[in-house]
Amino acid sequence: MQDSPVQTTPQPYSDATGYDNIEVFGAREHNLKNIDVAIPRNKLVVITGISGSGKSSLAFDTIYAEGQRRYMESFSAYARSFLGDMERPEVDKINGLSPVISIEQKTTSRNPRSTVGTVTEIYDFLRLLYARTAEAFSWVTGEKMTRQSQDQIIEHILSHFTGQKLVLLAPVVKGRKGHYRELFVQIGKSGFTKVRVDGQITDITPKMQLDRYKMHDIEIVIDRIVVREDDRFRISQSVGAALKHGKGIMMISDEAGNVTQFSQFLMDPVSGVAYDEPAPNSFSFNSPYGACPVCNGLGQIEEITVDSVVPDRSLSISRGAIAPLGEYRDIWIFKEIAAILKRFKLSLTTPVKEFPEEVLQVLLNGSESVHKMPSEKYPGTTYSFKFEGIINFLQKQQEVGSEKTQDWIQEFMIVRTCPECSGARLKKESLHFKIDGKNIAQLAWLDISQLAQWFTGLENRLSDRQNMIATEVLKEIRKRIGFLLDIGLDYLTLDRPMRSLSGGEAQRIRLATQIGTQLVGVLYILDEPSIGLHQRDNVRLIKALQQLRDLGNSILVVEHDKDMMLQADHIIDIGPGAGRHGGQVVAEGSPEVFLKNGSSTAAFLSGQKKIEIPQERRKGNGKQIVLKHATGHNLKKVTLKLPLGQMVCITGVSGSGKSSLIHDTLFPVLNRHFYRSRREPLPFGSVDGLEHLDKVIEVDQSPIGRTPRSNPATYTGVFTEIRALYAELPESKIRGYKPGRFSFNVKGGRCEDCEGAGLKVIEMEFLPDVQVPCETCKGKRYNRQTLEVRFKGKSISDVLDMTVEQAVDFFEHQPKILRVARTLNDVGLGYITLGQHATTLSGGEAQRVKLAQELSKKDTGKTIYILDEPTTGLHFQDIQHLLNVLNKLVNKGNTVLVIEHNMDIIKVADYVIDLGPEGGVQGGQIIAEGTPEQVAKVKSSYTAKFLREELKN
Repeated sequence: MQDSPVQTTPQPYSDATGYDNIEVFGAREHNLKNIDVAIPRNKLVVITGISGSGKSSLAFDTIYAEGQRRYMESFSAYARSFLGDMERPEVDKINGLSPVISIEQKTTSRNPRSTVGTVTEIYDFLRLLYARTAEAFSWVTGEKMTRQSQDQIIEHILSHFTGQKLVLLAPVVKGRKGHYRELFVQIGKSGFTKVRVDGQITDITPKMQLDRYKMHDIEIVIDRIVVREDDRFRISQSVGAALKHGKGIMMISDEAGNVTQFSQFLMDPVSGVAYDEPAPNSFSFNSPYGACPVCNGLGQIEEITVDSVVPDRSLSISRGAIAPLGEYRDIWIFKEIAAILKRFKLSLTTPVKEFPEEVLQVLLNGSESVHKMPSEKYPGTTYSFKFEGIINFLQKQQEVGSEKTQDWIQEFMIVRTCPECSGARLKKESLHFKIDGKNIAQLAWLDISQLAQWFTGLENRLSDRQNMIATEVLKEIRKRIGFLLDIGLDYLTLDRPMRSLSGGEAQRIRLATQIGTQLVGVLYILDEPSIGLHQRDNVRLIKALQQLRDLGNSILVVEHDKDMMLQADHIIDIGPGAGRHGGQVVAEGSPEVFLKNGSSTAAFLSGQKKIEIPQERRKGNGKQIVLKHATGHNLKKVTLKLPLGQMVCITGVSGSGKSSLIHDTLFPVLNRHFYRSRREPLPFGSVDGLEHLDKVIEVDQSPIGRTPRSNPATYTGVFTEIRALYAELPESKIRGYKPGRFSFNVKGGRCEDCEGAGLKVIEMEFLPDVQVPCETCKGKRYNRQTLEVRFKGKSISDVLDMTVEQAVDFFEHQPKILRVARTLNDVGLGYITLGQHATTLSGGEAQRVKLAQELSKKDTGKTIYILDEPTTGLHFQDIQHLLNVLNKLVNKGNTVLVIEHNMDIIKVADYVIDLGPEGGVQGGQIIAEGTPEQVAKVKSSYTAKFLREELKN
């Protein structure tokens, strides 16, 4: 076993609640069987049990829901009238409940603008640091910016704009909301008659005001002049007035509308380029004042390329070389292309690879030339036309076409790094503010450990003035970096999008933020924070939770991790089975007491029960896929040799490059080969052995749907069969009902009040939205007439409310439905209902629904399955079920590739590939590969250290 963190039990003290325990009486939510439970306060408590036993029902749907409801009740009656009432959970009474904060897996943001830096607030403090202390350099010459005097500005105007008509402007409002009625009055009283509002010059009129909810730029028109040396006095007077009213900043606009800025603050003495005075939003990629104008702060652009439109140049146009057009049809565009080709002595049957580049450019990007073709309507005459080009046509349709057209065009879009900012997300001016030679984007590209190193001793590299300003900001940044290092996220970078993180990583980031708030007397509820964490980093996570506890908080963790349970102050085991077979407290107590109980969890923890290591490892079919020289992200020219016909585990500490190698390189390569996917893999050299496979299936943890309308029945396609079955019933035929009548997504059979969702969403303004059951259909989704049609006494709504386990018995004589239901049951999902809202499924459950969908299809024996941490949310007993399913696949000749940290899976794999040795820049190499026994002998591998312990037992 690994070195355990020192157990420090906090001294009990009297707090505001007056209770030593959180006492729950009569909890009946979902499958809970009227249970009473006492959870010690100010302790680290783990709730465990097999999947679907009722852990989340107790922790989130009872304790957290009641805490949220009580918080809502503390609002005034007036405020509550806007928010609606929250339903009380099915529980008799809860005593000793503190304010509750829940940190769940499911709330990972899908917004590409949400990054590790923005969520942890480190990037916000960096923006402040750069706005106040960074030195500016010219993006034109690289010279250090200087501040301009009034005389320099006058000389610049006279030397560069002689003879031109100019408008001199004084900026008074930049990027702020408001109606500015008083400002216009004040400007008028100062003797000015014109202003420039959002780029348009306009007269000041009585009662003039703007839209108060939009961002505005307002400049006073100081003077309009023709630049001549004779008018030097007038120009100097006007420049002086402009600088006075613009508080040191002025602008000039020429006849073409080009604007040049001058500043008494920052200017390049060589080229005359001036910058605005930096503000924190100058460094924000979410603000128009900092974001790159080409990619709008995303760092990537989508574009249609020649290769995406003409993927195979060996084909002719008539055979479908131009992918959006397909094969030849008797339509107008093919006749136009034929006429263009005829000009160049080519035809529709000529392979595209024989076209001169000039011809291809005309076809794809168009030209100004006028082309002629014979008119069919008037023989003997010609028809003249200009050809706009296939790519231009697609781009126009992307903007104005229907949603369906836009989705179709998306297939030809390639995502690539923005050419303007090179992925830095910011405009060029912002990227030329530097501290110690680095701009803010370069810091965002460093991983957290490198960033911590850069900030070490930074004061010695700053001037006295910079140090005076930066002291407090640096303290805040270092504190937050320290929290991320403490919980094992040292390999992440600040610019990493939140949507690319696993559920566990996102949870640990929010945990770091919570430790930073230093709150006391709070109940924190966490949902499997150890997901995606290597055994080595578990110690750090447990220490972080104990630190939060020692501040005086209660920590309630829903968890399956062995180390977490053994380090807890108290364990509660919910069971004994899943779904209706669970919902009871089968064992509880401190780890020492708990291990003596006879529960299934205690048996696995104490070693009485264990997942057996196979007697012999499968040898596979002798074939392999070889991916050479992968260099994406932190990978260091990795060559992956993947044996086929085996269960292969990819292991390594968090951030070592597992996802970069498999998800971002190998999977896109396979997907492109089999399905002509347009997703670009990360850079690699070559790949061999693809002919040994005929299908690739990736099963990840992304949600199966983002709305309550999506559920396991619709996702797996079994609901189509169920609706067809109900449409064939005699009652349906008498009433003329078709399968569509039993769909809750279209009008006809659904409840129109909730439009078939069964729920209504109450918007909570400044809180997360709350979903309440529809009052009309009581959550059944359908209208009364549809519910009158019954099969074996059950309506279509009753079927959606069935657990998978019940569905297996109910549909035993319906083979198409039974096959899917049985597969869902086999992967350990017997406890979920067929109609369970996708939004309520954990990442691990969503992954197993996808796995079941794939397993219910017929396999070919030459399929490769790629799974990302399939043990997420699984109890030891459930892992055994999962292994049975995976072994079935491998025994049929398929290859199963699993990215995993769980030792129970690694030790039973046929082949292990370990990446490392560390995370981030210190990772990205294969340090061990072979059978688990061979890998366990490698001294430099962290995985090997823990694997040796497992293989001994």
